[in-house]
Amino acid sequence: MHIAAARPEALDIADVDTAALDRERNVLADQARASGKAEEIIAKMVEGRLRKYYEEVVLLEQTYVIDQETKIRKVVENAAKTVGAPVKLTGFVRFVLGDGIEKEESDFAAEVASMAR
Repeated sequence: MHIAAARPEALDIADVDTAALDRERNVLADQARASGKAEEIIAKMVEGRLRKYYEEVVLLEQTYVIDQETKIRKVVENAAKTVGAPVKLTGFVRFVLGDGIEKEESDFAAEVASMAR
């Protein structure tokens, strides 16, 4: 239920796509430079904002949608204590309604022209 609602992109921070991370880092650095801050401060600002980015896209860093307080990492730890055995998330799959269905491409202008004839 959480994965469907929160739409994570990666399981752990190490699994985040490097291209997306580099793109995000560049955007955040450009925004910080626009404010006229020094480079040392910009680096700290970018790292702080990247932590926020991780909370949005990394499953184990997200806040659990059920209670809106606990991080998923802590929910897994609590589940391990409850069960009395180690619990580890190794992956996830999110299904989206209509995902993978090929739609027929049609040219709307040609369709209208054919109806007008």
